Amino acid sequence: MKIAIMGAMPEEIEPLLLHVENVTKTEYAANTYYEAEYKGKELVIAYSKIGKVFAALTAATLIEKFGCDLLLFSGVAGAIDPDLEIGDLIIADGLCQHDLDITAFGHPHGYVPEGEVCIATDSYLRDVAKGVAARKGIVLKEGIIATGDQFVANAERKSWIAKIFDAHALEMEGASVAVVCNALEVPFFILRAISDSADMDAGFDFDTFLESSAKVSADFILDMVEAIEK
Repeated sequence: MKIAIMGAMPEEIEPLLLHVENVTKTEYAANTYYEAEYKGKELVIAYSKIGKVFAALTAATLIEKFGCDLLLFSGVAGAIDPDLEIGDLIIADGLCQHDLDITAFGHPHGYVPEGEVCIATDSYLRDVAKGVAARKGIVLKEGIIATGDQFVANAERKSWIAKIFDAHALEMEGASVAVVCNALEVPFFILRAISDSADMDAGFDFDTFLESSAKVSADFILDMVEAIEK
């Protein structure tokens, strides 16, 4: 079994690379992929760059070129649920695209024909995460994460996304990874550490908390890798 681990930015995979062994770098499609080992598991680690298109390209490459059997995404997100605080971990039970809009043709927000508004993550991988959290004494939140090619700092926009999609957090890659993995029938999992809270200016908090939040998320992902049995 070969496990893909993705982040969007260098800061989101650097904590992972500090702990893996036998690293081999491959340059492909204007990106770098790190084949490595961690406690007997084969890994391929990459950051996609920010946004849905880059994330989809990287996810597809990890699956199609490197032959990964499942995909874990580690990174940060902004909260839109007021119960989420900076440093909290949230796993996605489903992902939607909040900026996908063909409502002019009578479709709901986030939907295109032959697609889904919300794509569910793998239940086994969610259970693995819950087991890791229980052993570590970590409170793990779960909910819908909304994705869009926008860094949302506007409180009104956040409220709209929460209402329309029943979403708990915001980021810029997860739903596109979900579309790729769902189409290619590859189990996937999205973990985000909260880097800015719902009632704060996202632009102010993001740079401050990115590094620490990314480390929390990456550490958790590595514990999951160790616990995955199938």
